[in-house]
Amino acid sequence: MAHEDAAISQRVRALETELERRGVVDGATLDGILDRLLARSTPREGARVIARAWVDQAFRDRLGDDGNAAIAELGLSMSHGPAPQRLRVVENTERVHNVVVCTLCSCYPISLLGPSPSWYKSEAYRSRVVRWPREVLAEFGLELPAETEIRVWDASAETRYLVLPRRPAGTENATEQELAGLVTRAGMIGSAAV
Repeated sequence: MAHEDAAISQRVRALETELERRGVVDGATLDGILDRLLARSTPREGARVIARAWVDQAFRDRLGDDGNAAIAELGLSMSHGPAPQRLRVVENTERVHNVVVCTLCSCYPISLLGPSPSWYKSEAYRSRVVRWPREVLAEFGLELPAETEIRVWDASAETRYLVLPRRPAGTENATEQELAGLVTRAGMIGSAAV
């Protein structure tokens, strides 16, 4: 049985082959772009952003105003191709919980979260979380109070989303590095609390 991503992989390879054939880009350039992107692409990068926002209110404000500029302060970037993606950071509060999806394909801030989890790319997640977010989150083990508003953000080729989870209680004396260790990729997508 073929993996569900096999068809997408074949289409990507066909596109790469056509771009190379037309002289738009060569294989070595494509490999270099991917190597540079994936060399630092890990959820630890996003966790650094979240931890900084938890300890530095001014950074948190800048992150909400202009995610791209704020992450640049940490040496991070959303520029990986001809046009940078806009990073929009949405903050969880006591009354609002945010969750991210890409209903069209699987747009996702790879540079901050590493390669996307297979469930994020699945048709089941992409179609169901928009209609039944509370139920889908419960399937991930995240039970939210009935009064909590759930906002679903649809990522695109132009705009990627990062959820700023609520800082866990009892972490007032934790260092920024310790806080970063608490943040999960699922929390930054919104399918977990942290």
